[in-house]
Amino acid sequence: MNSILFFIIFIPIVEIYLLIKIGSQIGAITTILLIFTTAIVGIYYAKYEGLNTLKSGIFQLSKNEAPAYEIISGAAIAFAALLLIIPGFLTDLVGFLMIFPPSRKFLFNKLSKRFDHKKKKNDYIDGDFEDIQDDDDRKI
Repeated sequence: MNSILFFIIFIPIVEIYLLIKIGSQIGAITTILLIFTTAIVGIYYAKYEGLNTLKSGIFQLSKNEAPAYEIISGAAIAFAALLLIIPGFLTDLVGFLMIFPPSRKFLFNKLSKRFDHKKKKNDYIDGDFEDIQDDDDRKI
């Protein structure tokens, strides 16, 4: 089964289950208020972290360095903000984990180790060249 199709089916089922279970414990109105509160607080914090990431990226550019971590971090913050807008407790939990810098850095380290391919020791082409001077060069 395709993993994307699995998540499209699995996530709403888990979200509905959690909404029913938590709603039965704390009440329907409180559950709705909690969902809206996490969305508002999460979006505000995502904006704050996004601006910090933008400042860090500009600082990296001013030092003539590539802001690779900042670009990936900005994309993760945007995805986390999207998850926080979606109503539900599981998506809010994942969204908050992606917004906080320590957990985001931990996640990036785990993913980079997973996708890091070992580079060959000799990843270059060795060659020699000789500069040939032609005496018959004509100047136009």
